[in-house]
Amino acid sequence: MNVVGGTLARYFGMRFLNTVLLVFAGIFLLVALLDYIELMRRASDIPNVSGIMVAKTSLYRVPQVTERILPFCILIGAMSCYLNLSRRLELVVARSAGMSAWQFVAPALIVAFLLGVFATTVYNPVSAILQERSKRFEAELFGQNAMGAQSGGPFWLSQKTSDGTAIINAASSRDQGVSLFGVTVFSFDNEGHFRQRIEARSAVLEPGVWHLSNARVYELQKLPLDLAEFRFQTSLTPEQVRESFATPETVPFWELPLYIRIAEHAGLGAAGYRLQFQKLLARPFFLAAMVFLAAAVSLRFFRFGGVQKMVLSGVTAGFLLYILQKVTEDLSKADLMHPVAAAWLPVLVGGLTGFMALLYQEDG
Repeated sequence: MNVVGGTLARYFGMRFLNTVLLVFAGIFLLVALLDYIELMRRASDIPNVSGIMVAKTSLYRVPQVTERILPFCILIGAMSCYLNLSRRLELVVARSAGMSAWQFVAPALIVAFLLGVFATTVYNPVSAILQERSKRFEAELFGQNAMGAQSGGPFWLSQKTSDGTAIINAASSRDQGVSLFGVTVFSFDNEGHFRQRIEARSAVLEPGVWHLSNARVYELQKLPLDLAEFRFQTSLTPEQVRESFATPETVPFWELPLYIRIAEHAGLGAAGYRLQFQKLLARPFFLAAMVFLAAAVSLRFFRFGGVQKMVLSGVTAGFLLYILQKVTEDLSKADLMHPVAAAWLPVLVGGLTGFMALLYQEDG
C-alpha cells in the first residue's frame, strides 16, 4: 500500500506540475504577444525599427508581469489537473487504493510550495534584472524621452545636512531619481525654522550637491530671485536616491533588506519595501493556499458534479482573495496595518478557507 501510495503521489505531483507549467507558458506567451503588438504600434512611426529588438524588449518585460499572476496560474492549474483526473476516473483509482483526498492533495501542496520558493529566490531577482534591461532597450528604441520621466509622481525626498533639513518634491524623475523635473525644495535650518523655497524646472544630483536649472528662490521678506543655475548641498548619494525612488516591486528579493536600511537612513518610509519583503516570504504559503482552494472546489465536482459551478467558484474565490490582498497592501502602505499582518493575512484566510472546506467535504 505504501509503494502504491507513493507511486500515485509522485504521479499526481507530476501531473499538477505539468499542468501548472502549461498554464503559465500559455499566459506568458499571450502576455508577450500582446506586449509585442503594443510596442510595435508605438514603434510604427520610427524608421528602420528592429523587430528583433522590439521582441527582445517585450520578452524582457513579460517576466515581471507573469510573476504577479503566478497565484492564478497555480489556482487554474490545480483546478484543471483535478478536473482531468476526475474525468479519467483516476481519482476513483486512488480512492480504491485507499488514498484519501488529503493524500492526493499533499503532492500538489508540496509542488506549489517549492514553486513558491523558486519564484521568490530565483525568478523574482531574474525578472527584476530583465525589467531594468528592458528599460534600456526601450530607451534605445524610442530615445531617452520615451524612457524619460518616470510617471506616478509626485516624488518626495528628505535629506539632512550640517546646514539643516531639506524636503524635495518632484513631479517626475529619470534614472531612478538622479534627474528630477518640476522640482520644489523646502529648506529648513537646524532648529526647524523655514529658510527658503526653491522652484526649478529640473535638478540633477552631482557629488555633494543638487544642480538646479531655471530656479526661482523664495525667502522670507525678500523678492523672488530668478537664477539660471542654483546649487545646494546634499548628503545623498546616487545609490541612495536610486534605491529610494525604486518601486518595491522592481527590487530583487535578496536586495530588499539593503533597500529597507537605506530608505530608513535617508529619512524615507520603508513600509513598501517591508511589505514586499514579507509578501515574497509568504509567497510559497500563498501558492499552497491556492491549491487548497482549488482542491476544495474541484473535488466537490468529483463527488457531486457541476463543472461550471466548480470553475465559477474557484475563480470567485481567487478573485476575492486577490481583492483582500490588495486591500491589506493599501492599508499597509498607508501605515494602517503592519506589513507582516498585511502580507500574511491573505495567506491565512485563503489557506484556512480551503482547508476547512476540504475538511467538511472529506470528513464532515
